[in-house]
Amino acid sequence: SAAEASGAKVLRELPLIDAVEVVPSATRMEVRLAAFSSKGIRSIEPNEYRKWIETVSPEALRAADPLAGASLGAARGGDVPEATEGEAKEGDNAATPDEKYFWGLKRVKAPGIWKQATGKGVKVAVIDTGIDYTHPDLASNYVGGYNALDPKKDPIDDHGHGTHVAGTIAGAGEKAVVGVAPRASLYAVKVLDADGGGSYASIIAGIQWAVENKMDIVNMSLGGPASPALQKAIQAAYKAGVTVVAAAGNDPEAPVSAPAMYEETICVSASTFDDKLAFFSTTGPEVDFIAPGHEIDSSWPGGKIARLSGTSMATPHMAGLAALAKQLGARGPDAIRSKLAQAAGLLPDLTADQQGAGLVEADRWVKALMASTK
Repeated sequence: SAAEASGAKVLRELPLIDAVEVVPSATRMEVRLAAFSSKGIRSIEPNEYRKWIETVSPEALRAADPLAGASLGAARGGDVPEATEGEAKEGDNAATPDEKYFWGLKRVKAPGIWKQATGKGVKVAVIDTGIDYTHPDLASNYVGGYNALDPKKDPIDDHGHGTHVAGTIAGAGEKAVVGVAPRASLYAVKVLDADGGGSYASIIAGIQWAVENKMDIVNMSLGGPASPALQKAIQAAYKAGVTVVAAAGNDPEAPVSAPAMYEETICVSASTFDDKLAFFSTTGPEVDFIAPGHEIDSSWPGGKIARLSGTSMATPHMAGLAALAKQLGARGPDAIRSKLAQAAGLLPDLTADQQGAGLVEADRWVKALMASTK
């Protein structure tokens, strides 16, 4: 290959974006394009390893809302939150320790569409830290996956973040956690390690796997600085008919992170229990929708439940809704986006940069279906 001809060691091929991950022969990245142009190499990008996930700390939640002192949460940098054993009551999908228990699921009115759609037959990839597929609420919907960090290894979650995200999308309610699309097919695409870190090449390899394996929906509750290679991968996924849903970010002072900043993705900000913008949520013109992201209960490794906050938690609500939209007949990213917009309503006192088209309530689809059959 051109890369090998330049003296670089090829680590992996990324045909989705016509690229390779390499260790350059030169010791410094000052190797200039001019040296490569004759060998057919168009661009070089450093394959940075960095933290891609950051849920909001209990301390930050308490500072923003002193009444939230008892809330569970993950600390910055991916510390493990206190997790509670999930207990289901007879005739109920979950115990109710407080009114906020699984409030996000109720707020997007997902149960109101389950007679018509549960996500059955829709393939959803969680590009994240993996999934604990032994969790009783995830096992029945888990199909398989890919470990981009080490393809010989299983995509089991050694962090917790991906498991939490997966439960919000497609928790089956076997024990306690019910997702927005409780019969969707879950695929774990592990691109981040036990510290929530990973490289651009690993994330692109994860997107490539999702495209090659014909995923319908991809959830990316992760974010970092802009990258031309990552943008190219997102564009390729979009062209292949894959709907990518991504988190805006957890810094109100910062611009929307990649990949959510790219127009081909559905970018999600975070709302609170009382329909306000979450204090941590990144906003900007890229935001397409807002979804519940403050104090969200979902699955945690070891058969547990944890309560976390972040746009990472808002994004899987939208990915679950996208799976429902797909089952209701929307085909491809544009159709799914417009189907979601049909069921969205603007929240009062929020700007377009804060909420995009607003918050989706799935039961609006039922009303539309009933109106169309009258």
